[in-house]
Amino acid sequence: MTGALADVSAMHPWFFPAVVFVFGACIGSFLNVVIYRVPAGKSVVRPGSMCACGAPIAWHDNIPVLSWIILRGRARCCGRRFSARYPMVELLTGALFLACWLRLPPLVAVCGWIFIGSLVCGTFIDLDHMVIPDAFTIGLALEGILLSVLLPALHGEHSGIFLVDSLRSSSDSIIGLVAGSGVVLWIALIAEAALKKEAMGFGDVKFVGAIGAFCGWHGAVFSVFGGAAVGTVWLGAALAWQRVTGRKGSAAPRAETPDGKAADLGLGVHVPFGPMLAIAGGLYFLFLRGWVDEWFAELTSLM
Repeated sequence: MTGALADVSAMHPWFFPAVVFVFGACIGSFLNVVIYRVPAGKSVVRPGSMCACGAPIAWHDNIPVLSWIILRGRARCCGRRFSARYPMVELLTGALFLACWLRLPPLVAVCGWIFIGSLVCGTFIDLDHMVIPDAFTIGLALEGILLSVLLPALHGEHSGIFLVDSLRSSSDSIIGLVAGSGVVLWIALIAEAALKKEAMGFGDVKFVGAIGAFCGWHGAVFSVFGGAAVGTVWLGAALAWQRVTGRKGSAAPRAETPDGKAADLGLGVHVPFGPMLAIAGGLYFLFLRGWVDEWFAELTSLM
């Protein structure tokens, strides 16, 4: 069977990447359901996909990306407009699944799909509700530890002795979990003491711990400071757009006052930090692991 798959890959090198992208887009369609229903406390299984008017959506109107294009972003049943975010999440998930497949060994790529899918859900739920459910923090952390035990290659352990590799990989995962959440917790406590108000939600603490469970402590620490850099650029661009045009851009993150009321971007407001952590964690996992690990190795040698 393996030989047959290798033959297919050799004859049609586009085949498996195309399958992975389509599969990822289909998962993205399911993630849209998760992003909407989990914060509302609804089942992600039943009922099936429905329009806001209550009519069921037929399978042929629920094909990732294509149905939105064919229907021009409107429901067939009532003409209601569907948000462009639905196909965007599907395209994003498909592209990230493809990146995992192209850059990682197959089994590690499958672990990456679980990790990336949870990052996507956590990102958009945090953008909508300023909260990251425990399923995408504590649940993701437990999945990271379990997968690290079963697949040591997730943390680059491949000496050939499974028990040794599994022990090292699980240790990397647990250290990443503890170090990542610990760094953010201390930052939050210090910032809260300095500002005399809550500076970071506990969901962010757990989210970084979950990233560390998949990426180790290097990835967790990078996600914190890389996320801060992403946030600086993102918020800076949003504020510049707001100043130039006099209106808030659609890509600007949600902002709230400390008492939970909607507010414009600016000093003293709360914005979701989870998406920035997710972007940095995803960048480390897919593209920057080698560079970041080398930097930490050089820093350690200097110390």
